[in-house]
Amino acid sequence: MRFIGAGAIAVASLWTLGRLAGPVIGGLTSALAASRAVKAGKGDELPITERDIPIGVVGLVCLACLAPIAVLLWTFLNGTALQSMMIPLIIAAVVYIALAGFLVAAVCGYMAGLIGSSNSPVSGMAILAVLGAALVMVGLAKTAAGPDGAPALIAFVLFVTAVLLAVAVAANDNLQDLKTGQLVNATPWKQQVGLVVGVIAGSVVIPPVLELLNKAYGFAGAANVNTITNEPLPAPQATLISTLARGVIDGGVRWDLIGIGALVGVGLVVIDEVLRRTKRFSLPPLGVGMAIYLPSAVIAPVVVGAVVGWLYDRWAEKKTHGEAAKRLGVLTASGFIVGESLFNVAYAGLIVATGKDSPLALVSESFEAIALPLGLASLIAVVLGLYYWTEKKAANLG
Repeated sequence: MRFIGAGAIAVASLWTLGRLAGPVIGGLTSALAASRAVKAGKGDELPITERDIPIGVVGLVCLACLAPIAVLLWTFLNGTALQSMMIPLIIAAVVYIALAGFLVAAVCGYMAGLIGSSNSPVSGMAILAVLGAALVMVGLAKTAAGPDGAPALIAFVLFVTAVLLAVAVAANDNLQDLKTGQLVNATPWKQQVGLVVGVIAGSVVIPPVLELLNKAYGFAGAANVNTITNEPLPAPQATLISTLARGVIDGGVRWDLIGIGALVGVGLVVIDEVLRRTKRFSLPPLGVGMAIYLPSAVIAPVVVGAVVGWLYDRWAEKKTHGEAAKRLGVLTASGFIVGESLFNVAYAGLIVATGKDSPLALVSESFEAIALPLGLASLIAVVLGLYYWTEKKAANLG
């Protein structure tokens, strides 16, 4: 099923990329026009929302960033079975990252700016990225690496894909922030400077958090030899990406299943285009593709949440302050997500600090049969209470 889902997502991602060619070209044309106006001394005449960091500076910074990426790739390959192939592998990887990174940033960033980063097709881009990287590296080094070098080649492909995923998530955050700034007439170049600082800050904060989670829980598919809880966190996307990389390099990838998934993706695209003409319905191919390969334990809560949110919106629309209630509902739900995430990180820190797998346990494991339904009932009560409180807040504002 993962291979079928990968094929469907690949087709849907390519279709999305094709549809975004016009807007991306338009954005580049606008940036070049603004740069020419600044060079001609007419920068003060530009609308405040068109004052970006000059596109030439952006291009130079992008080129400069390829140097530390090359150093990172060299460090990764040094001392491995691929050391004799380091130079051609690094050159190929850097060129691939530059080209594929532009496409990945275009698709993910545009979708994040349009409908939010939670709906950005990072998973689809990851599948395309790992397939492309694996095919490039196989053509370049599989014969020279031999069977002993296959594991190192798989690891290198995954490392290159990780760089591209960093590009994707950075594009998500940047374009969502810039879209918000555009709505309030912010000055883009000031935002862009802040976003650079944000990327640096994220690079400092995220690795220790991941290491903390690794020590407390571990991740599915990893060795997890030194974890405290021995309850690995699920990583379905990572599992799929590593399976694809290993399959392409070892020759065991099920291209027939990927082909079936591609046909499914074509069918989904056709159905979506037909439905969109009704102006009432749609069937996002990327969403369906992700639902095929992600576990139901991941997808089911999203579906339930979407239905609950839809019911709340229908209820709020009947109020005189309905629009305010809907907006506050979205903010409340967002805070609920952030709060849960922060609590989980704090709880992982408590596990590592105490060395106990259940540092907040108050009862024995025999209470689990009661705890599960009690926890579900508490969650439902909290959600309903938050929505009710949000609606009352909207009424007071209105």
